[in-house]
Amino acid sequence: MNKLLTPEIHELIDVVHYRPAVSIILPFEPKMSLKNVLHHSLKIAADNVERELKENYATEMTALIMHKLNTIIKNLNYNTHKHSIAIYVSPIFEKVLYLDIAVEQKIIIDESFEIRDLVYSKKQLHKYLVLLISGKESRIYLGNSTSLDRIVSNTPESVNAYANDLPEKVANFSDISARKEIMMEKFLRHIDNSLDIILQAYQLPLFVLGTERILGHFKSLTKHAGLVVDYIPGNYEELSFEALKLVLSPSISDWKKVKQKDILNRLDEAASKKKLAIGMADVWREAMRKKGRLLVVEKNYKYAAQLGNGNDLLEELLEPYNKFSYIRDAVDDVMEKVLENGGDVEFVDAEVLKDYQHIALIQFF
Repeated sequence: MNKLLTPEIHELIDVVHYRPAVSIILPFEPKMSLKNVLHHSLKIAADNVERELKENYATEMTALIMHKLNTIIKNLNYNTHKHSIAIYVSPIFEKVLYLDIAVEQKIIIDESFEIRDLVYSKKQLHKYLVLLISGKESRIYLGNSTSLDRIVSNTPESVNAYANDLPEKVANFSDISARKEIMMEKFLRHIDNSLDIILQAYQLPLFVLGTERILGHFKSLTKHAGLVVDYIPGNYEELSFEALKLVLSPSISDWKKVKQKDILNRLDEAASKKKLAIGMADVWREAMRKKGRLLVVEKNYKYAAQLGNGNDLLEELLEPYNKFSYIRDAVDDVMEKVLENGGDVEFVDAEVLKDYQHIALIQFF
């Protein structure tokens, strides 16, 4: 977050830490919650901060921080359509971020601010898409840890809807199996086309269920193979929601693995569409141009750097460096920029992005 500070404050920060640095991260949806409920949550958070400050800091410092914090809380924007806020306060700095991401409430009192703390506070929502295909129909569901909700599509869900869409010479052909194959292909192509809109609206892992034969057909023609996390063979068209959840359970039990595979799938897709920035310099440039849709970075990856000619140019830190353009961790800065402009951030394990120079940015399509 150093880029938000003046060069003079940069110089001071190089000399001494300014404690305490208070970070409050919590859900904030004024359009969905009563104002007095939000006020109550903020008051509890502020009371917790004050209690800890009184235990560890001088009375004057506690009073200074609490004055700043209470002023920020008093002036919050209740007309926002965002989902959460992050409040940062120190003796020399204060800032509020209104964010599109869902978070778990978290209070951090430390030596400095870390935007990573914000990303770590994201709710890990186990949401995914399920496409169920049978020889008769298709259905698509939005799943989470507790439920499966059917998504209504404009595409006909029954294969019989394509019976009248056959060429005349085929429609009159006596070979029933040939007619069924052509109907099935048209059916599957329409399903695949409908996925364009659904996958754009729901940036979630996709599981495809069906018999071996149906899945074979689907794999041979789908444009979205790169986004499928797993194919689960079997005849599931008569199963209840509860039974379907049991079928899916082994595939989603290791959610971290599912999530990382889905992220890598999306990086590959973005690269194929030339919408992927790789490496710190390119990621920085596109993020500063407000093009960041999803930033993916390895945990604990940090990058000390300095600004080049212009705020969108980043250079590797060399000695001697210009203390006024010095950035202690460009990863922290670029995460903030992506979040501020409506994008999202995901962490993955070390070396997962070794082919992407440890950091990559999917741009808005």
